[in-house]
Amino acid sequence: MQEMLKLISDRVEQLKKAIKKAGNEQKLFPDGQLRVSSSGDNIRYYNILKSGDVTGKYLSKKDMKQISLLAQKSYNKKFLSAAEKEVRLLETLLGKISDGGADKVYEELVYSRKILVTPYIQTDEMYVKEWKEKKYKKCCYRVEEKRYDTKAGEKVRSKSEAILADMFYEMKIPYRYEEELLLKNRQVRYPDFTLLKVKTREVYYLEHFGLLEDDEYRRHNLKKLDEYRDNDIYPGKNLLITYETKDSPLDIKGIRKMLKEVILS
Repeated sequence: MQEMLKLISDRVEQLKKAIKKAGNEQKLFPDGQLRVSSSGDNIRYYNILKSGDVTGKYLSKKDMKQISLLAQKSYNKKFLSAAEKEVRLLETLLGKISDGGADKVYEELVYSRKILVTPYIQTDEMYVKEWKEKKYKKCCYRVEEKRYDTKAGEKVRSKSEAILADMFYEMKIPYRYEEELLLKNRQVRYPDFTLLKVKTREVYYLEHFGLLEDDEYRRHNLKKLDEYRDNDIYPGKNLLITYETKDSPLDIKGIRKMLKEVILS
């Protein structure tokens, strides 16, 4: 719901900026109305200045600036009419949806009734609960290496992964650790973290690279990134990457900012 409200609000803002720009342009337009006549490849332009005139004054190629302004004037008028109408409709819609819409009926039920009712539209809270409780296959490779505790009560392989997991926990970002991911070629991979963007109910993957100085480790993970890309998983779409080296420690502040903008926005 919030994602839809944002899309509508963004559209209204876009329209209002365009309406303001179109309004400011009106003082630039010359008098008259453009008439276009075409015969085959031959196009002629005329400026109609008087009411009732169906012919208008002929405009030659040297009048092309005036022709363009008259064409823009006609477009401007039609655009303003349509844009202002759309803004009115969207703002009315925003007002109605902002009041809660159909979702509000369930949300306003008293607890004693709410526990008896199954909503027709699943709330974000219910979706997250179901997503968290759903069992999934975890990586069972060298389980003994998972010795770092997280606030969610699980164990991970490194201090940095524990920091990341605790960050997700504190920011209320639903996540799964080393969940099985089946690729198109039937190969199985285990991304470090699978994150849920609640507002859109989309899944994002996060890989943490902690040994970039190691050549073999680096080659292995570059190959993994290639495999992900072949499966439509890549940065800028649904893959987040964090890293650290001896000279570049984990950027906690930067990662928090990234998560806010990508997962929580």
